[in-house]
Amino acid sequence: MICNMNDDYSDKNAALGALYAEHIEIVSARHDHALELAGATHAIIYSGNPKIAFLDDYQMPFKPNPHFVSWAPLTHLPFSYIVFTRGEAPILIYYQPHDYWHVVPGAADGYWASHFDIRIVHSREDVAEHLPEEREKCIFVGEIDDDAMAFGIERVNPNAAINALHFARGMKTQYELAIMRLASRRGAIGHVAAEAAFRDGMAEFDIHQAYCKAVSHVDPELPYGNIIGLNEHGAVLHYTDLDREPPAVIRSFLIDAGAHVHGYASDITRTYSFGEKRFQDLIDRMDAMQQDIVNQVQVGVDFRDLQIGTHKMLAGLLVDAELANGDPDTLLETGVTSAFFPHGLGHLLGVQVHDVGGFMENETGTIIDPPSGHPYLRLTRVLEEDMVLTIEPGLYLIDMLLENLRGTPAEGHVNWDSVDWLRPFGGIRIEDNVRVLINDRENLTRDAFAQL
Repeated sequence: MICNMNDDYSDKNAALGALYAEHIEIVSARHDHALELAGATHAIIYSGNPKIAFLDDYQMPFKPNPHFVSWAPLTHLPFSYIVFTRGEAPILIYYQPHDYWHVVPGAADGYWASHFDIRIVHSREDVAEHLPEEREKCIFVGEIDDDAMAFGIERVNPNAAINALHFARGMKTQYELAIMRLASRRGAIGHVAAEAAFRDGMAEFDIHQAYCKAVSHVDPELPYGNIIGLNEHGAVLHYTDLDREPPAVIRSFLIDAGAHVHGYASDITRTYSFGEKRFQDLIDRMDAMQQDIVNQVQVGVDFRDLQIGTHKMLAGLLVDAELANGDPDTLLETGVTSAFFPHGLGHLLGVQVHDVGGFMENETGTIIDPPSGHPYLRLTRVLEEDMVLTIEPGLYLIDMLLENLRGTPAEGHVNWDSVDWLRPFGGIRIEDNVRVLINDRENLTRDAFAQL
């Protein structure tokens, strides 16, 4: 049974509060270490501020600093600061302006509040009196487009500290995992509603609206712009145009859409057929392949190996589906698999959809490059316990990429009649969010769908 999502998970706050104490200890320890590396005493984490549209006074939707949200679930609190001093409880400078134009932040309470020394300020100028006097001993973490918001702190996002924080954030705390399970469930509910709208013959715009209603999000609250593609639009990897009228003939539907809970995201993709058996069979093959890849996720796996292995598996699938011919190594070497699957297998997920640190070998910031021929892979690390990542193989009919194979050794390995058949269906992507365990994994997405 699908529940109403409008409670904003208030019934879950007690459970999250029980996990939050450990979370704040871990986040504090990470910042202790970052300060030591930077040779500093205080970290000032800025929530950020809304951007103003060019030549206008319109504020763009506020997107908070993910470093700030990793401390506390305060996603609608601009112009605020967390002051962390080694060995002391963090201070939250809570900006609550006197304003009759907008709704201002309410009382500073919740399961997180008792862990902060909360200082309410009503003007931005009042922030300064709550910051450490010795600014030279501070580092500033966040984005500033006005030097005044740094209040004289000159060391902004120092590399040593930021690299350590980004590398550590790849591993999720139990509190973060609990929230991400909720985000997965919220997203799964939206996907069920979107599929129903697709089956009812609705236009892309209306399917999008059905999704947003089910997850109780307006567009700026979504973790990313929903990809809602009917028919050949499923071949556009980041399709967000949303036709207002349905096509004359509906064949297929690709939806890539997530949801937020307390600042943490889910990122889920599903593909559906509108009754065409051959296309449904291809979806089923892709789903089985995706699950085979998920079952390889565990501590110690090099994600680059999973990327290459996925292309070999896809090569076999292309042959079985009569879209290509030849052995897997040849299809990889000639670029056939990359033409059908040009993006990366997955990325880290958390307080950001494409969470930071996916290329980092260690906390010093050493970069691990993607394997040759796979420039769009966003995760190149060896997997560690409690990472959460996406597994999202795809198969698309992208004319621009396939035409590049003409006149090359790859051309003879493509079954062009089958390509013509697939073109009106666009493509297939199946995406789950997966937690890494020792000799195991937790599929947050499949578990979420199973609970509905």
